[in-house]
Amino acid sequence: MMGPQPLLQNRLDIHDRKQFEIKLEYQPSGVDPSSMYLVDAYLFLPASLNVDEDTYPRADFYADIHNYVRLKTPMLSFDEILTAEHSPLVRLEEKLQLGQLKPEAELVYLAKMLSCVVRGCLRRFSREVDEWCDKTAAGGDIPAEAPLELRAQDSVRQVQKMFERYRALTAALVSKFPLEEKTRASLRLVDEYLSLSVEQFFRAAVADMDRVPRTGPYTEVRKELMAQVVADEGYRKEHKLSSVLSPTGDNEEYMHRIGFLKKFCMNILFLSVRREERRKGWEEAAFAVAAGVAMAFATAVAFAAQLRVPQASLNFFLVLVVGYMMKDRIKEGLRRIFSSYFSRYLFDRTTRIFDPVTKDEIGVCKEKVDYGVAVLVPQEIEALRHTDDFVTVTQGERAETVIRYQKQIVLDSELLPRMGGGIAGGVTDIIRLNIDRLLRDMDDPEGAIEYVDIEDFSVGRVKAAKSYQVDMAFRFTVDDGDVNKTSVQLVRLVLDRNGIKRMLRFDPETAPAVRPVA
Repeated sequence: MMGPQPLLQNRLDIHDRKQFEIKLEYQPSGVDPSSMYLVDAYLFLPASLNVDEDTYPRADFYADIHNYVRLKTPMLSFDEILTAEHSPLVRLEEKLQLGQLKPEAELVYLAKMLSCVVRGCLRRFSREVDEWCDKTAAGGDIPAEAPLELRAQDSVRQVQKMFERYRALTAALVSKFPLEEKTRASLRLVDEYLSLSVEQFFRAAVADMDRVPRTGPYTEVRKELMAQVVADEGYRKEHKLSSVLSPTGDNEEYMHRIGFLKKFCMNILFLSVRREERRKGWEEAAFAVAAGVAMAFATAVAFAAQLRVPQASLNFFLVLVVGYMMKDRIKEGLRRIFSSYFSRYLFDRTTRIFDPVTKDEIGVCKEKVDYGVAVLVPQEIEALRHTDDFVTVTQGERAETVIRYQKQIVLDSELLPRMGGGIAGGVTDIIRLNIDRLLRDMDDPEGAIEYVDIEDFSVGRVKAAKSYQVDMAFRFTVDDGDVNKTSVQLVRLVLDRNGIKRMLRFDPETAPAVRPVA
């Protein structure tokens, strides 16, 4: 079995030119019945972007957030996929051997789960190759016998075994049992997705190896991996599938098919959610109290006027009008006070998370957004931003808007699905923030500056790109059993009117690393 996973992992990255992605992986330890995770994200926006609570209200901010919550892919090695009793492949073979094919939906579920765990193995292998190539290229000295060769050969051999067993299994199911056509089609689509996943990650591994020499053991590794890629392409061509990459075409059908297959196979991991506006209920109750207090004041004024002023008089009329005016202002003033209180101490919305299979509620997510003076920036976040003189003087000297997005997740570890060894699975939370609203008031991204040549003093023009920098600081807190841990992280988005140009990562102990848009 794979080793224990961190309780909370995060990955901050650019999804595309208009979207920034935060990927969070929650892994409860199981020590306590529930685990809590708190994410605070602070956006520091230059005043020139004209973004504040009035121009970018809460409803618009939430509309720009796309959230995907799913179960974390179970961590199985290739050996476990082929041999472990809780492996989806082994369980499918047992069902075939015992003839237990009902309900057929469970066959499809296990087949999809197999594609998910295999994709996870392939992704880890691809990352290992990438890291190995980085270390090898940086070290300069090439090992006489590369350990990568054995790792690649082993991965190819295990992939071939997995394909052989799964395809033999599906062939037996289709030939011996009267399965529904939907079940047969689903098993075929899983087979195609497995083939495409192998091609995708093996091809990526070979591409990463472009940083190392094309001689010695590296040649054999490339040959092993590409031979499997070619074999899978041939398999799909043989079955007249259109998911074959063309070096000359636009590959529209390929991209459509691989996108559909990924969603089809991974939909078993996505959790169902139900959103509630609990704060709105409390606010409505408070607003009713405000209306009652204002009405009580107006009624008291009317009663007092009746006792002291004749009802059929101008004075009585004026007292009632003034009382109504005061009533209206009291009501609105109390509404603002209550709204400010609730926005500071209550979450904006609550989302309940359910397992789509068991229908159990496995967690609760709460979110809130604060603006400007309502945001109290923690000291560790302010210290994290002291990366250069520009940012240092910005804090307090130069106008900027601060937006805080807060998210609290509480998971019931006892209700999370389990796979083998009694180990609970985790939850992956993907947040994509569309930054299109930040771009509206930006200047043109390209300009020119007059330039004088030092040799002949001729005047020309040089390109001058206009960009804006937005800092995003994060504080991650975990409360699980005896663990209560907080970590901080800072990234800087460099934007122009066309979107995100690049992202800089900051480590308090090292220089910033640059992540350009692909």
